[in-house]
Amino acid sequence: MEYVYAALLLHAAGKEINEENLKTILEAAGIEVNEARVKALVAALEDVNIDEAISKAAIVPAATAPAAPVPAAESAEEKEETKEEEEEEEEKEEEAIEGLGALFG
Repeated sequence: MEYVYAALLLHAAGKEINEENLKTILEAAGIEVNEARVKALVAALEDVNIDEAISKAAIVPAATAPAAPVPAAESAEEKEETKEEEEEEEEKEEEAIEGLGALFG
């Protein structure tokens, strides 16, 4: 986790996320650096838009809120459509979460 934090710190500081900078941050924090993990993280973050990933991660907690109650007068067909829409939204959120897995090794 400390490797990801180091990368986020570099990003927040506007510095390039590369092996040398990550090693410098980790060593400054007193962490014994694993070269393979540093290389893997740099490679994993190469094509990742960190700002976009952070904004998507900020949306995820809202998904845990309970769904609004469905009006009793709603037809069975409308209920099915609502259910399908909710399932699609959940799938999109799960895909976003999986995409963040690359950030967290």
